Amino acid sequence: MRRPVAIVTALVLFGEAVGIVLINAVLATIAENQHMSLAGMDPGAMSAGTWAMGGVFGVLLVLCGLTALIAGIRDRAPGRVGRIALIGCAVVHGVVGAVSVGLLGWSAFAFLMVVLALLVLTLLAYGPESRAEDAVGDKRAPAAV
Repeated sequence: MRRPVAIVTALVLFGEAVGIVLINAVLATIAENQHMSLAGMDPGAMSAGTWAMGGVFGVLLVLCGLTALIAGIRDRAPGRVGRIALIGCAVVHGVVGAVSVGLLGWSAFAFLMVVLALLVLTLLAYGPESRAEDAVGDKRAPAAV
């Protein structure tokens, strides 16, 4: 069950990365064409910042997706850095999901919570094994005195 969940998580993150880059591309184009500025900032700087933000978020989502995909293909838990990246991605999805209710509506919130659930399920599925299984049969009993 954990392999399909990790692979679906990776595919959803790849799709989300494409969506984020496209949304930021549209916003950057609009900001540049309309000569929009915020508090007197140069419109070119706003456009460049939006392009950079979209690229960075897209790359981060792709890296998180690759981490989940590799975990699903190998059927092994991701390493420390990969686990930290997936946890960070889950936290960001939770915060953005909470903010999106008021700004974008319940459908955006539902999508972000589905992605959050997939990330958490992937992290839990590839979590550390229980301690009870490790302790049974591995050690010898101490010698009686």
